[in-house]
Amino acid sequence: MKKLDGKVAIVIGGSTGMGYGAAKVMAQHGALVTIVSSSKKVYEATESLKKEGIEVVGYQLNIIKSQEVNEIFKRVVDQFGKLDILVNAAGVAQMEPFLEMNDETRDNMFNINVMGLWNCCRAAIPYMVEANYGKIVNFSSVTGFMVADTGSSAYAASKSAILGLTKALAMEFVDHNITINAICPGIVLTPMIMNVAKELKPGNPQVIVDSLASGIPMKRLGTIEEAGDLVAFLASDESRYITGTQIVLDGGSTLPETKV
Repeated sequence: MKKLDGKVAIVIGGSTGMGYGAAKVMAQHGALVTIVSSSKKVYEATESLKKEGIEVVGYQLNIIKSQEVNEIFKRVVDQFGKLDILVNAAGVAQMEPFLEMNDETRDNMFNINVMGLWNCCRAAIPYMVEANYGKIVNFSSVTGFMVADTGSSAYAASKSAILGLTKALAMEFVDHNITINAICPGIVLTPMIMNVAKELKPGNPQVIVDSLASGIPMKRLGTIEEAGDLVAFLASDESRYITGTQIVLDGGSTLPETKV
């Protein structure tokens, strides 16, 4: 028996990157997975997973709109009869100097990274309370929590807010057998990272990837499947005594005291 057999999961931001990795790995462990994205790419992602023999359901959804979120979550529960797992992997990052960032850019990051996650938790938790069971995994970041770069003010603040919300919700719903934890990734090889590398070095983006990897003690970037493995652990009963905490997934990048 697989560790997620029969569990019903929704993955927000599941069409690409670490959300895609989470959906893939959880489905391999037996979960019935629905992936959600604001982009029509969610339908391409479902077809891609099906070609790998992984059955998932996909919906396009704007997580900033709470009514849309509630409707999709109800549709999933109506289809599968319950909701056991919520993975909040949607997020945006835009780096700009603090004094140059306009309100629209700042608010967009907070709306998606924090309020969208808030809406999804608020839609999922009543079903989990009713069942007296639930697993929520939120994607934060090492940025804000442990490190920060110039231009990361809004992103760092929004990702730090996720940790505060994770802890508060974990405490509030611990009596309902709901565990809520956060993952703090470092640099993971996602399509977003590859797009940045291509912009910086169109002729040879691997040079940028290798440069990023050189600053990590493990000398490589993480993979979306490794992120998925951690999600599957936190979404399973193997993690039943873990709640309200954050786990760093960074290949040791935040370890060195002195950069050489």
